Amino acid sequence: MLSIKHSPPKYIKSVAVSLLAFWFLGCNESDSSTNNMEIFVQADSIGALIDSATNSEFSQTEQKKFLAKAEKRASRIKNDSLKVNLYSRISLRYLNLLDSTNFVKTNRQTLELAKALNDSLKLAEANWDLAHFYRKKSKADNAYHHFLEAQKLYDALHMDYESARMLYNMAVTQADIKDYTGSEINTIKAIEILKPMKKYKRLYNCYNNLGSVTKELKDYDRAIDYYNTAFAYQKLIEGSNNYDLSVKNNIGVVYLEQGNYKKAIPFFQEVLKSPTLLNDRPTLYAIALNNLAYCKFKTDPDSKVLKDFETVIHLQDSMGAIQDISRSHYYFAEYYLKLKDTVKAVSQAKKALGYSQIAHSNDRFLKSLQLLAKLEPQKASYYNQKYISLNDSLQQVERLARNKFARIRFETDEFIAENQLLARQKQLWTGVAVSILLLGLMSYIILVQRVKNQKLRFQQEQQATNQEIFNLMLAQKQKLEEGKKIEQKRISEELHDGVLGKMLGARMVLTGLNKKNDEHAAKERKRAIDALQDVEKEIRAISHELNHAAYLNIPNFIHSLQDLLKTVQKTGEFEYKFIYNESFDWDSLAGNIKINVYRMIQESLQNSVKHAQCKNVIVELSRTDDGFKVSIEDDGKGFKANSRKKGIGLRNIASRIEKIKGRYHIKSAPGKGTTVLLEVPLPNSPKSKPQEKTTTPSL
Repeated sequence: MLSIKHSPPKYIKSVAVSLLAFWFLGCNESDSSTNNMEIFVQADSIGALIDSATNSEFSQTEQKKFLAKAEKRASRIKNDSLKVNLYSRISLRYLNLLDSTNFVKTNRQTLELAKALNDSLKLAEANWDLAHFYRKKSKADNAYHHFLEAQKLYDALHMDYESARMLYNMAVTQADIKDYTGSEINTIKAIEILKPMKKYKRLYNCYNNLGSVTKELKDYDRAIDYYNTAFAYQKLIEGSNNYDLSVKNNIGVVYLEQGNYKKAIPFFQEVLKSPTLLNDRPTLYAIALNNLAYCKFKTDPDSKVLKDFETVIHLQDSMGAIQDISRSHYYFAEYYLKLKDTVKAVSQAKKALGYSQIAHSNDRFLKSLQLLAKLEPQKASYYNQKYISLNDSLQQVERLARNKFARIRFETDEFIAENQLLARQKQLWTGVAVSILLLGLMSYIILVQRVKNQKLRFQQEQQATNQEIFNLMLAQKQKLEEGKKIEQKRISEELHDGVLGKMLGARMVLTGLNKKNDEHAAKERKRAIDALQDVEKEIRAISHELNHAAYLNIPNFIHSLQDLLKTVQKTGEFEYKFIYNESFDWDSLAGNIKINVYRMIQESLQNSVKHAQCKNVIVELSRTDDGFKVSIEDDGKGFKANSRKKGIGLRNIASRIEKIKGRYHIKSAPGKGTTVLLEVPLPNSPKSKPQEKTTTPSL
């Protein structure tokens, strides 16, 4: 029993096309409203043509014309998603109209579009239609292949109900070529899917097929059990139906084939009791009546069944049921054989043979040959030889068909396994790529973090050294303050102990001499005046010393640099000259400038000691139009300035000069020493006056 897709009602199809058109419009908001409306109108008009092609009020010729127009208009649709849906409907309608040429053409177009769009659902439906077409053409292997393709697609889409239906169709196709074991396996697979869904009609079909398959395998008891299960599911189907009549007929056939005709008769009689059977299902009515007549004459040769056989043949002939007519003539031949009317028996047997050949019913053809060999002994050798030849060829064809089915399953499973392997390989490579990416990202993060840490450590080191320089300058200032205090104390002591004492002595002498007026007094006054003159000279000397110290401006920053040169000289064992502009107040520089300049000079001196192995160093601070510059020159080994990589020292200098928005330049050549030139801008710096330089040589 074949499960076929049923076309939905017209209104459902129209709504589906309209919804699809609206979906397309929504996905293309950038298109003009005119184009959108045009596509909607086209889709709606094509849907109306397809609906007309399904209207039974029109003739088949008219329906095909409607489909031809729909197909022509569908080919102009620019949206492939809409087009594949329209082609799918057109293809199915051509299949129902038995128009093989147009069906194959539109089905192929549907398949191509679905593959291009990677539309698995439409691809599965197209394979389903094609499988049904091939089964009608008795091309079981092609039908099975496309049912299997559809089943795999539905399974991948997790559409279990449709997947189960394909398994059932595969099972029925296998039963057609007597692959009963394979049919049984696929039917059971379908049942396992359908049971949790409570799809009672489909379960009824599956158990009905299992009964037919096991009956062909001569497992009659199991066949009866399956038919009874089908009968139980038939009762659960919602709505009225007469599927139970098919089950009763099938159970009767099981007993008929067992030769238990008396037990079979009640089942056929039960079927024929239905008052509407002849009108609703004339094919089943004819089969049941034929089976009943056969069982009756088998149990009672005097039974009046001639009229029944004639009624059956007339009814089947009017319906064009060729295969059923062949069976009826065969039963009729046995009936005449039972009556020993050989001539009529032979006539009926030959008719059965002819109809079975037309219907491609090989089983009935073989049985007819056996019956003719029995009816015509003189030709028994011919009939037997033909029987053996055909039976052998049929067995070979069936064996090849079963092998082909197995090969199709194997190739499909192999293809699936290959796809799964490719999928696993893809997952593996994806995992490797992601791992490499994560590793690279982690490495980058670690590297960035390390750079940040190094930068932080560098800043901390700079901060520490800046603090050290600040402390050094503060200590230098304290030393100067202490020096001032010592000098103040010294001058105070000089004035108190020297000048003040002498003046007091002279005052007392002069006071005593004021009362005397002799020559001795005159000499003493002369001596006191001389003492006062000495005091005057001493005060003038102290005044000159203080005045010179006031004009001699030795700032704290300069003292710090001098101390730095002395400290580095002790380890480097070189001579140095320190030249600076005395007229400029170096202590007025901003703190960050003094600290960074001090550190850059220190770094340059250390480089001279470590790498240059110099004997002489000249450090010069001079004013410029927009600031000042510092030059540190040595007579060491030198190097190629352009080729040398920057070490930590040079990077420190670059970092510090950048902080104070200055520039630096290094002049060097092998054997010609090295000069580091620092240019530091000062905000609101006035034009410099002619510089007065002070040189401090090393001692």
